[in-house]
Amino acid sequence: MSTKPSNISVFKRRESEARSYCRGFDTVFTSASGSEMTDASGRSYVDFLAGCSSLNYGHNDPDMKAALIDHLQADGVAHGLDMHTDAKAAFLDAFCTRILAPRSMDHKVMFTGPTGANAVEAAMKIARKSTGRTNIVAFTNGFHGVTQGALAATGNGYHRGGAGTTLHGVTRMPYDGYMGDAFDTLDLLEAMLTDNSSGLDMPAAILLETVQGEGGLNTARPDWLKRVAQLARDHGILLIVDDIQAGCGRTGSFFSFDGLDIVPDIVTLAKSVSGFGLPMGLVLVRPDHDVMGPAEHNGTFRGNTHAFITARVAIEKFWADDTFRSDIERRSGIVEDGLKLIAAMVPGARLKGRGMMRGVDVGSGDLAGEICARAFQKGLIVETSGPDDEVVKILAPLTTPDATLRKGLNILADAARDVVGQSRIAAE
Repeated sequence: MSTKPSNISVFKRRESEARSYCRGFDTVFTSASGSEMTDASGRSYVDFLAGCSSLNYGHNDPDMKAALIDHLQADGVAHGLDMHTDAKAAFLDAFCTRILAPRSMDHKVMFTGPTGANAVEAAMKIARKSTGRTNIVAFTNGFHGVTQGALAATGNGYHRGGAGTTLHGVTRMPYDGYMGDAFDTLDLLEAMLTDNSSGLDMPAAILLETVQGEGGLNTARPDWLKRVAQLARDHGILLIVDDIQAGCGRTGSFFSFDGLDIVPDIVTLAKSVSGFGLPMGLVLVRPDHDVMGPAEHNGTFRGNTHAFITARVAIEKFWADDTFRSDIERRSGIVEDGLKLIAAMVPGARLKGRGMMRGVDVGSGDLAGEICARAFQKGLIVETSGPDDEVVKILAPLTTPDATLRKGLNILADAARDVVGQSRIAAE
């Protein structure tokens, strides 16, 4: 007799109202493989959400799964706090050899609590302690987590309202393109940094995403990012790049800043860094700023050894050479072509994002939501983003086979066609 639940009544009855993603996907999932999820009725769905970019390598990668099972069967350490373990050593060796060394990055690796927000909290604390300053510059539409410190740097008013108190220590500045193409927003930041009467307390750090995931896939221009980095250097400000959603290959290479001639002082990683959807967060910090004392920032689950096992396999399997990066580039072209078809259906719609972190802004949260809901009815899991949820956002696993990728895009196009057609009929 199966013990798997087949309806959602228990969730509605007992789970907190804080639940979110499940509200758009009215079924009980029971298994997943690659780029597809299966529910209790046996129906399969193409997954274009991928754990909100926590499953960049797909569900249940066979090599990671085998390594994890071997570790479990050998009674390998499951939880080690921050003690030395063979699994952690193997991960660090692989990460340094395959990721840091080829980029001439001398950063230390700091293991934080398992969430991205915890990594951001640690990064902000490091910057403040290292510089002796307290202020952090963050940007409009940035999303950095919902714990108290990270939430201060998050722009979204709905999430900020959940704090229940005032949020301090962050100055908000306009992101690239926020004021339109004719205005370089860094002119304002530079003027305020150089004017002793601007009221801007000299920052400890500038915190940014190169592509704003939850903010609507806003993408900073390379020249804008380089100018940010230069302003930071000129004023002794640390540059923190939040690569929690945009990193681990999502935008085309392992780091979203690869190829931009930028070396951040601090980088935050989480989501897909474990490779398998296992909780893992970390901070990369230049040695000069590695100032936290023993346990000054800690977390009981920073010793998630199972995540070290799968993370090592992910690095060795996908980042040994340029093959995977080339695959991402090719697949991103398929996604772009599919999104162009959808954009053509909606007047004023426009493509956003970079690499495999792409979407289409349809101008209305209601319209985007209806498209995603219709897509789910047709067998596709896809979500929205943006300040008004106006962007249909694709975060398909980077390993999605071409045929599955096209299948999902066709479902999305059919859904958009249905919804846009209904809207036109209603308007007439």
